Amino acid sequence: MSLNRRKFLTKSAVTGAGVAVAGAAAAPARAAQASPKPAEPARHPKRYSLTVMGTTDLHGNVFNWDYFKDAEYSDAKGNALGLARISTLVNQVREEKGRCNTLLLDAGDTIQGTPLTYYYAKVDPITAKGGPVHPMAQAMNAIGYDAAALGNHEFNYGIETLRRFESQLRFPLLGANAVDARTLRPAFPPYFMKEFHVPGVPPVKVAVLGLTNPGIAIWDKAFVQGRLAFPGLEEQAAKWVPKLRAMGADVVVVSAHSGTSGTSSYGDQVPYVENAAANVARQVPGIDAILVGHAHVEIPELKVVNEATGRTVVLSEPLCWAERLTLFDIELVFAKGGWEVESVAASLRNSSTVADDPRITRLLKDEHARVVAYVNQVVGTATETLTTAEARYRDAPIIDLITKVQEDVVRAALAGTEYAALPVLAQASPFSRTSQIPAGEVTIRDLSGLYVYDNTLVAKLMTGAQVRAYLEYSAEYFVQTAAGAPVDVEKLTNAGNRPDYNYDYVSGLRYEIDIAQPAGSRIRNLSYEGAALDDARQFVLAVNNYRANGGGAFPHVASARELWSESTEIRTRIAEWVTAKGVLDPKDFASADWRLTREGTPVF
Repeated sequence: MSLNRRKFLTKSAVTGAGVAVAGAAAAPARAAQASPKPAEPARHPKRYSLTVMGTTDLHGNVFNWDYFKDAEYSDAKGNALGLARISTLVNQVREEKGRCNTLLLDAGDTIQGTPLTYYYAKVDPITAKGGPVHPMAQAMNAIGYDAAALGNHEFNYGIETLRRFESQLRFPLLGANAVDARTLRPAFPPYFMKEFHVPGVPPVKVAVLGLTNPGIAIWDKAFVQGRLAFPGLEEQAAKWVPKLRAMGADVVVVSAHSGTSGTSSYGDQVPYVENAAANVARQVPGIDAILVGHAHVEIPELKVVNEATGRTVVLSEPLCWAERLTLFDIELVFAKGGWEVESVAASLRNSSTVADDPRITRLLKDEHARVVAYVNQVVGTATETLTTAEARYRDAPIIDLITKVQEDVVRAALAGTEYAALPVLAQASPFSRTSQIPAGEVTIRDLSGLYVYDNTLVAKLMTGAQVRAYLEYSAEYFVQTAAGAPVDVEKLTNAGNRPDYNYDYVSGLRYEIDIAQPAGSRIRNLSYEGAALDDARQFVLAVNNYRANGGGAFPHVASARELWSESTEIRTRIAEWVTAKGVLDPKDFASADWRLTREGTPVF
């Protein structure tokens, strides 16, 4: 990979606008009786107010639109989403503060997450010769972003798509800890600097350091292995922040695609913390504020004390999907020949309080219309309504559809190979609690709503013992519930904060999950074709690439031998399967594979 070492250093085109300067001299103090000399006028320091705005985890949301429901987006909390709303909020802040006194940043996960982003990565790809400009690039350029950090989902479509997206931006895509695997030199610009001019004194120099998530090495291994490496955020911040200060930065802001919890979803597979933003604040001196991303939580303001200096670092994470805009209001004072940060305060503004910016609506109305037409294509007919409403605690036919498609694809791929005779199992997760395929016409958006991620399919060689351990790990998702105790389905799952996407069905087997037992001892009556599972027997597990690469830290699967893989999305394979069948009938895919029990008695 060629090294990209561009430095982005710009100067505000307007000087002095909106600068708060306390320049009027105070009235002379009364002369002391012992001296005829009048006291000198008090000298007030010059001050400057800077506002840094931030978004994160936009995930392809330009408009307040739900492509999976073909309707305006709405949720129970009254949230609204989309960059068109953010543009309105940004315009308001620039009007209030003075545009030349603001910065606009993003903390990553931009080009994956909606049918809009899928369409321009796969259907009408930006990488094609003479291909389109990505809608997210168009919107962010028009709004006037100054810089953005890389997110892990930026890598989902491969390096070529990411680099083309980067080339379409009018601002830098930052990643100090995204380095060339061979040279360990930055593969993306590590930082961005901008000067803000104040009359009569040196400019305020603001540095933005971009950091991304080390889990990329696992989650998108197929694209980055041998090409890019992703060291820890703390380590790289400790390297770059002193350099930025030595270059004269008066303010250092970090845009980090990393949460604040200090936890990791991939166990110990890489020696770096996934959600390390608070660690960076605590361990690395010289940072004033951190724009947080990745975790999809709302943090208006979090104050962390740096262990070395005792100074407070202010963190904020705006809600994902452009539902919130973070504001860091930074007050500086010019003293002793230089600028010093006097205070930092963070707050959030809500996209639901404003309307879409019509400038963004006009800019991308054609792209939006193309995607709406695409997702509303009819690919088949369903004989009955299928839903994920209970899929996290009952074996649901709608999840069996996913596993059936994966089994069929892998069997076809392995036909004629030495592995063709091995039994094929498949995993799938209940990604959403609201997905539904209605009876009647089935569209691409119905199937996209079922499989919301752009995962691809991998075939792994597993033993019966390894599959058993895999199932035990998956069953940790359930809260231990004693026999005879009341069952509240709203509290039955997500033990240890395990998200729904890290609970797996495995098709092709029969088993019970005894939730009265402690984690690690729950799988009961595990069988294959009516007989107790042989721990030594070999199986092929059809698994998504996230899981195959170690996502969720399921045992054995990441290290298991890979027999086959492809780049076609599982979502596309489901659409192809339904199109070929014409009729979506549960008798063609539904199977009774598992159930919840308590000491042998079914829970439901």
